Amino acid sequence: MSEKEKEKEIPEEEIAEEIIEDEAQEAPEEVPEGENLEEKIKALEEAAAADKDKYLRLLAEYDNFRKRSVQEKLNAFSDATAKAALEVISVIDNFERAMAADCTDENYKKGVEMIYGQFTEVIKKLGVEEIDALGKEFDPNLHNAVSQVEDESFGENTVSQVYQKGYKLGDKVIRCAMVVVANP
Repeated sequence: MSEKEKEKEIPEEEIAEEIIEDEAQEAPEEVPEGENLEEKIKALEEAAAADKDKYLRLLAEYDNFRKRSVQEKLNAFSDATAKAALEVISVIDNFERAMAADCTDENYKKGVEMIYGQFTEVIKKLGVEEIDALGKEFDPNLHNAVSQVEDESFGENTVSQVYQKGYKLGDKVIRCAMVVVANP
């Protein structure tokens, strides 16, 4: 008889008994009650506390990562919108100059005004707002002072003239307004 045939003939009961004997040999001896058991319990409690601390730290780290990722995505969208709006704003500036120029052809002027209106609607849809500067108190976060004048018709540290409009997207300033400050 070959070895394969002998293996097939071994009854299942003998195999189960061999497995039980192997497990019994691998099992640790029973620990008597007393100091040794208390030490093991204390060690296991310390290990469980350390694992819980690691888990809580990992959970907090993941939560911070998730919040940071969401914030980065929002900032990336806001930055891209601001960059695109800034390009459109430079076109709006040119249309404002074109509308201020003298023109004898009323249809041409009306067409320029219509295009200007379309561009301003585009930036409004993006959430971009014009910074109101004229007659307001000078704010270095919103205004870029290019000159100063003494003018009694304006209050102290007040914007008296706007050279270039400023724009903001939400709370973020896209472009500061270039202004003249009266009575600094």
